[in-house]
Amino acid sequence: MDNIFSYIFSVEFVNAVIRMSTPLLFVAMAAVIGAKADVLCIAFEGVMLCSALGGVLASGYSNSLLVGMLAGLAAGLLITGVFAYFVLVLHTEQMLVGLALNLFSSGITVTLLYAFTRSKTSSVGLPSLAFPNVTIPVVDGIPVLGEIISGQNILTYASILCVFLVHIMLYKTPFGLRVRSVGEAPHAAEAVGINVVRIKFSALMISGVLASFGGMFMSMGYLTAFTRDMISGRGFIGIAAQSLGQCRPILTMIWTYIFGAATAVGNAAQGFGMPSQLAIMLPYVITIVGLMLAGIRKKNV
Repeated sequence: MDNIFSYIFSVEFVNAVIRMSTPLLFVAMAAVIGAKADVLCIAFEGVMLCSALGGVLASGYSNSLLVGMLAGLAAGLLITGVFAYFVLVLHTEQMLVGLALNLFSSGITVTLLYAFTRSKTSSVGLPSLAFPNVTIPVVDGIPVLGEIISGQNILTYASILCVFLVHIMLYKTPFGLRVRSVGEAPHAAEAVGINVVRIKFSALMISGVLASFGGMFMSMGYLTAFTRDMISGRGFIGIAAQSLGQCRPILTMIWTYIFGAATAVGNAAQGFGMPSQLAIMLPYVITIVGLMLAGIRKKNV
């Protein structure tokens, strides 16, 4: 137990929390935009999974990080576009569409993985590329602080930046005003000439871009290969962070780091004798407890 506590107060643990939180932060910001447009896209799990595989396969075969990134974005946006079409145009139940796309993504990624690598579990045999880590001059030389701030993956810095960009977009731009208006009062927005479907579709596609970067980080940042069903519920945890953060980007970011810390503790606990099953459960238990407390708070208001 003492070993676990000493690890929690170490620089290594803080870096682990930052790494674990990066994909959650991307998908949580995607969920914030979707929620502001009054669309619950639980297909983010599938979006992340497809973008993770698309980036690995394209970068491995083209030997280009840019091509890999574009392919990952295209794969994620394809799933997002299908979700948007069924929900916004065909008016299908969004929960059912999201579940169907998540199941489809789980199956199609394994199929494509086997077709391109002859493996049904991982792409380790394919020499794919990864997003680089960035060393920040001057800051890198500061004891402790430099070890935390400098040397992170470039997508980690991008995920933090996107929190502020999402806040600015939603609250400081005309487009953000339209997104919030179609989410809060679609009939009133339509009455003043706003195309509700177009705005919701645009918001969903922006969400798809963010979730896709979260997926690519998993296979081209956190790891350097794709593994079967590697997202492991992170899409749902990101949605939970958005719900607990009440659609506020900064508060949502705080919750993603709480979930990231729970994941980091769970991973570390396996090395200190905790049964692996209990360690894997920890972030999901924290998610359930957080949602339960949020529900109690709303009930008492």
